[in-house]
Amino acid sequence: MATRIDVTGLTAYYGKFKAVSDVNLTIEPKNVTAFIGPSGCGKSTVLRTLNRMHEVLPGARVEGSVLLDGEDLYGPGMDPVNVRRTVGMVFQRPNPFPTMSIYENVIAGLKLNGVRKKALLDERVEESLRGANLWDEVKDRLNRPGAGLSGGQQQRLCIARAIAVEPQVLLMDEPCSALDPISTLAIEDLITKLKSSFTIVIVTHNMQQASRVSDATAFFSLEKTGDPGRLVEFDKTTKIFTSPSQKRTEDYVSGRFG
Repeated sequence: MATRIDVTGLTAYYGKFKAVSDVNLTIEPKNVTAFIGPSGCGKSTVLRTLNRMHEVLPGARVEGSVLLDGEDLYGPGMDPVNVRRTVGMVFQRPNPFPTMSIYENVIAGLKLNGVRKKALLDERVEESLRGANLWDEVKDRLNRPGAGLSGGQQQRLCIARAIAVEPQVLLMDEPCSALDPISTLAIEDLITKLKSSFTIVIVTHNMQQASRVSDATAFFSLEKTGDPGRLVEFDKTTKIFTSPSQKRTEDYVSGRFG
């Protein structure tokens, strides 16, 4: 299968602090890849380098390369804003724009991209909300505030907002950590559905979630506090959870540390 994202020699810094060192991995299209590992091991940092969100923090930078369909996302002349249109992101806590309606939340990215035609916006709102399994719940109240939805609905609204601009890749940074178990299962079902259209990379602390939703799993860890995080093992999820190559991976997924 072709590679959608190819990460080579990736090292990420926050100022002088090296957060993660020498990461090499490939992400296949229309698959779910999970990043797991203990807190502070760099998995969210690596996720954020995949659409250059990492560098919005002062002093943050990367070395190495991140190729999307063969094109270097950090290459000269590459616009980070365009990168983030192509590689969308859903954050840990639902963050609908509080002063905007459900409808306005979904079309926010489209309007930034210059889309103004009402018929097209209406069509994309319905498509995106259906894609996020939210349409039937909100179709009669599209003009009400997005912030008035439940936590699980808000997170699905954020997913609808992300997919409305038709990205190629969708990054999710612990998208269920602030949700109740029923909402979590709804998001997991949605992730499984969305991978038929999108390449998805998810950071999760939940081992069961990683084993349920992902096709491939990357395990990150660090030798001791203050060291940079490193990629310990990357393989098919079934192998990582049943017969990993590294003892550190086995100890983590079995709950013996971390």
